[in-house]
Order: sequence, then C-alpha cells, then structure tokens
Amino acid sequence: MAPTRVTVWNEYVHEQENDVVADLYPDGIHAVIADALEDHGYETQTATLEEPEHGLTEEVLEETDVLTWWGHAAHDEVDDEIVERVKEQVLDGMGLLVLHSGHFSKIFRELMGTTCALKWREAAERERLWVIEPSHPIADGIDDYIQLEEAEMYGERFDIPQPDTLVFNSWFEGGEVFRSGCCYRRGNGKIFYFRPGHETYPVYYDDDVQRVLANAVEWAAPSEDRSEPVLGNHEPLEEIDTSDDRTVH
Repeated sequence: MAPTRVTVWNEYVHEQENDVVADLYPDGIHAVIADALEDHGYETQTATLEEPEHGLTEEVLEETDVLTWWGHAAHDEVDDEIVERVKEQVLDGMGLLVLHSGHFSKIFRELMGTTCALKWREAAERERLWVIEPSHPIADGIDDYIQLEEAEMYGERFDIPQPDTLVFNSWFEGGEVFRSGCCYRRGNGKIFYFRPGHETYPVYYDDDVQRVLANAVEWAAPSEDRSEPVLGNHEPLEEIDTSDDRTVH
C-alpha cells in the first residue's frame, strides 16, 4: 500500500519577521510538522505563500491525499482562485487539516459558511485539551487530556457550524473553554480543525500534538476503494413510463 501523501502548507511569514518565532522554528512551522508526519510514516512535502500559486498547483493538489493549513498574518494574500482550487479538491475527497489561526483562513471560512470568529488572548497560559470522544481514531494513543504549559487562549463563542464530531474541548487557565478538535465532512472530503499551534510557543514539538496530527491525517485521508457517487440525470432502476413531457430541462 502506498503511503499517504501529505502537503504541509504554511504562510511562512512570522518565521521570517519575528525573532522569537524564528528561534523556535528556524526552518518554518511547516518543516517541523512535515518532519513529524514523516516520522509517522507519511510521505510529506511543503508549500508556502510566496511560492508560485502558493505552492498549490493543480499537479501538487492532485498528488495530495491530505493538506494541512497554517496561516495567521496573511489570510487576505491567498489568491481566491487557489482557495477555489483547494475547495474543489476537498469536495472531491482530499482531506484538510486546519490548524490554530487557520480558523480565519479563506478556505476554512468558505467551507464552513460562517465567520469562524472567536475570543482570544495571548498570556502564555496553561491549556488542557480534554478528550471528548476517546474512541475516535484522532484520539488514539492520547490519555484523558493533553496539557500545554504555554498557549494562546481561544474562547467561545466560536462561530462555526456544529461539528459532526467534537474530539477535544479545551480549558484555559484564565477560565475559558473552546471546541478545539472539530470534525466535518464536506462533499467527499473530511476536515479536522485543531486549535493548538500559536507561533511563539513550541506547540508543534509536543509529542501528543504530533500524534494527534498523525492520527488526523490517517482519519482524513481518502479511502483507496472509495466509489464515486452517480449524480445528474439518471435512468430509472425499475421500468416506468418516462413519456411525461412537462420537464423544463
């Protein structure tokens, strides 16, 4: 069986403009995520905002089983044509992992149909991500909760559609709670939103966070034996009278 092919997308802006972020992620957040997923047995490649077509050419997306998306400072710089291209791939079956501030990305808002707005605060506070669905494959190998000693707070109300499945719910030291692991299906594709990942904290080096990402890739990857649905005008399965001429098509 061929390994699942993952494209790790990142703006790669903060790492080039902020010394704190550059010290944490000298080769970019995308490099750390890609290396972690490769260690879990996936075939990885990276793409960034400044590349032609943001690194997300038709050829790249056709060869991608799961796309991970990290963005923050430059959501508006992502070309609408590329957003539509990614959306069509998701509807056709490509998995999508939206990470942290990617909640405000064009692609996530397009697929959710809401503002995806939320409360936030940067105070390096403790976060506990409680496992709500321990039997879900994304939570495989995770104990009752993941604890991060330094995190940016995201708080409710999180303006998203009700998740198909809520895998993680976060509590923060300042008292807020947040839906932090949300599963969706759009068309033939699976989407997972995972909250942790603020750029000034070493979140993506955490073993449990890396495990969740690897689990999520496996969950979101399209099935090899997936059948394509039959759509459009269709011949009847049983013998019926089709002589009705009132159609306007």
